[in-house]
Amino acid sequence: MTDRDKSMSFGRAAAAYESGRPGYPIDSVAWLLEPIREPGRALRVADVGAGTGKLTRAVVELGADVVAVDPDADMLATLRENVRGVPTFVGTAEALPLPDSGLDAVVMGQSWHWVDPEAGSLEIGRVLRSGGTLGLIWNIRDDSVGWVRRLTAAMGGSNAEVLLATRGPRVSSPFGDLEHRVWRWDRLLTLSQLRDLVFSRSDVIVASPEKRARIDAEVDGVVASVPGLAEGGTAALPYVTHAFRARRP
Repeated sequence: MTDRDKSMSFGRAAAAYESGRPGYPIDSVAWLLEPIREPGRALRVADVGAGTGKLTRAVVELGADVVAVDPDADMLATLRENVRGVPTFVGTAEALPLPDSGLDAVVMGQSWHWVDPEAGSLEIGRVLRSGGTLGLIWNIRDDSVGWVRRLTAAMGGSNAEVLLATRGPRVSSPFGDLEHRVWRWDRLLTLSQLRDLVFSRSDVIVASPEKRARIDAEVDGVVASVPGLAEGGTAALPYVTHAFRARRP
């Protein structure tokens, strides 16, 4: 199973992705766009790798004119159900169906780790105006908390988690160094949302029935250790949001 196969698996679990994955702290998204904000003018932004629109809706909330791009038509169909009025296009960071120099910003949530950094940087540079911004953002569960660490062990680490725990994301020409900021926050979620979070991960989506049964059993063991969650209550799942931005010369 290649990374390409995994990156294209999410449409098979679009409903679980929408239910289980968190949105982004609005302050973190505002920070991505901060260098290019101009009073009285709506920014032109593309959310690339938009998925079901978790990041898209935050950019819309900030008053930008947004288009959403994703390689998976099923994910975009779910986005259109949840974020009304946003144009959607099938495409990738390396091949964007967008004109030259037409955007103030390109933002990408939970997706740059699937991208070839050289080809993606070059193509995003093409569609951005001079001075435009590339913003990259990830929500990562805080494994310093015991039950969260056990949850990660049960369902396995992701490419994004490995990337952010090691060298971090890399961009290439025409972009320079990335600025980095961190936000810590909690998401209250139900048992159903927790199970959807597990199923929305690419390694779980493509897992064999035997591996999926093992993951389910291990997650059940974690759930049993979280007071109230299995009885219909909620749990606070702590996240660390990592945001990165770079300007196009």
